Amino acid sequence: ITMLDFNSTVFTNPSTFFLMGIPGMEPANIWVSIPICLMYLVAIVGNCTILFFIKTEPSLHEPMYRFLSMLAVSDLGLSFSSLPTMLKIFLFNAPRISPDACIAQEFFIHGFSAMESSVLLIMSFDRFIAIYNPLRYTSILTNARVTKIGLVFFLKSVLLILPFPFTLKHLRYCKKNLLSHSYCLHQDVMKLACSDNKVNVIYGFFVAVTSILDLTFIFMSYMLILKAVLSIASKKERLKVLNTCISHICAVLTFYIPIVSLAIIYRFAKHTSSIIRVLMADVFLLVPPLMNPIVYCVKSQQIRNLVLEKLCQKHN
Repeated sequence: ITMLDFNSTVFTNPSTFFLMGIPGMEPANIWVSIPICLMYLVAIVGNCTILFFIKTEPSLHEPMYRFLSMLAVSDLGLSFSSLPTMLKIFLFNAPRISPDACIAQEFFIHGFSAMESSVLLIMSFDRFIAIYNPLRYTSILTNARVTKIGLVFFLKSVLLILPFPFTLKHLRYCKKNLLSHSYCLHQDVMKLACSDNKVNVIYGFFVAVTSILDLTFIFMSYMLILKAVLSIASKKERLKVLNTCISHICAVLTFYIPIVSLAIIYRFAKHTSSIIRVLMADVFLLVPPLMNPIVYCVKSQQIRNLVLEKLCQKHN
């Protein structure tokens, strides 16, 4: 069955949507699945390792590491949300997905994406407090307060994305049932509708604005951090303080660069190759969960020492 067959078939109520792998590379799906499976494996093992050490090691029961555990949970959520369809397409060449399963998947993907954006924002505030007022850091960010902050932002992420499934379920789908990616996204499913989807467009724009606001507040936090760092007299101390932010900066860049790039491509480069769009969308889901545990294990001396200690114990 060709792409043309998918798009030209008329459905009053389609029982199946079709996801897309990498256009033109369908015969090589089994080979593409190898790096994808490895990336998922490293991401899941890496984030589970971080959660294990933060849970079991008393020295890591600090605000920064509790926020890191929230980031690991959102990364695991992103990985497990996209894993089923990615493996179905690339391992088993099975692009079919029911509308209900598709809508459920897009809810979890957007929900965990919103959660990751929120956690990155919280972590930027955490770094600001640690640098601007280090003596009061632990008294400001108590364990109870950290838990409350986490719950508030978790609820914010869920409530923000909760309308998506209901608004999509009320749309009427016909003519087209071929999606543009290896997983379901709100804007992608919405485009298949032949009924009025103005509500989805407006609310989707509102959700996008909240993500831009998160990025704006992160940027403002780092402007304040930079101001605080520049007031430190010693150059060595400045570098030492900035070094504590490197891991978070890397996490922000790996999360937002693919999103911003994809938005620019869809808005200003509509005639760009579909392969580039698909690869960018896959990078958005695969790279942050993969890179975050690696970056934090490399840059965080406490986590790195614990990992090396465990590995040495097993070796001996």
